[in-house]
Order: sequence, then structure tokens, then C-alpha cells
Amino acid sequence: MEIPGRLFAMFALALAAGAVAAQGHSHTKALSEDEVHQFLAGAGMGYAKAAELNGYPGPMHVLELADKLGLNAQQLDATRRLMESHKAEARALGAKRVDAERRLEALFRSGKDLESRELAEAVRAAGALEAEYRLSHLETHRRMRGLLSDEQSSRYAALRGY
Repeated sequence: MEIPGRLFAMFALALAAGAVAAQGHSHTKALSEDEVHQFLAGAGMGYAKAAELNGYPGPMHVLELADKLGLNAQQLDATRRLMESHKAEARALGAKRVDAERRLEALFRSGKDLESRELAEAVRAAGALEAEYRLSHLETHRRMRGLLSDEQSSRYAALRGY
């Protein structure tokens, strides 16, 4: 059964929301509840703006615009696979990112004398995971562009208002 791009994107987001709800999460003051949900869902959160605004489309929006972009069956299938694999990776990285932030916050919440080395390690771990999360989103946009013709990329930019 053929699933239109917009319906597919809505379905993917609903699955991600269900996964987030099933995971549950403990509170962290450093991240808002919305940020926690977004990381756990693998959401873009603006991490791929550098790509998106410079001619590297994201698969979710490409699927939403599939008819207007004139995607062929192979492009549609490859875009769906790219989005599915990316979302799985981004959700896993997002969960690690949230956990790293909780561990960092726990160092301060413990009330013990915090050593500089311990703090530096926790901050670097959280920062490295945030960088991996962003890289995952940017790499997905890079790969998406390779699935489209130059004409489709230009049409995408026009349809998105860039």
C-alpha cells in the first residue's frame, strides 16, 4: 500500500511520540520537558538548519512534498528508508544526550565536593553527545540531497520558501 508523504511523516511522528511515552523520564532541570521529549523522539530541533537553509533538504519534508517534487518510486523508497534509519539513530542518541544531562545535573544535586576533573568529564560527555546528535541530523540532510536531482532540490527550496 502506498502511503502519501505527509501521512507517512505523521505516522512516523506518532510512532516516535509513542516511544517517548513508553520510555518515561525522570525530571531534569537543565532541559525542559519539551526538550527531553524532542531529544527522545529524535526531533530536528533546528540542529540541521545549516543544511536545510543551504540546499540540503530533510527527508521528513521531502516526504511531505513528494508529489510536488515528483519523486519516483526508487526515490520515495530510499527517502523512507533514510528517514526510518535516521529516526532510530537520532532517538538513541537523544536518549543518551538526555541521560548525560541527568548525570551532569546529578553531580551538583548530590551536594558533595565536586572535583574539576569529574565535572569536565561530565560536560565533555554531554557535549560530545550533543555534537553526535547534530551530526546525525546534518549527515541525513547531506544524504537526502544525494537522492534528489538538482531540479528537485531547487523545487524543494522554493516550496519551503527559501
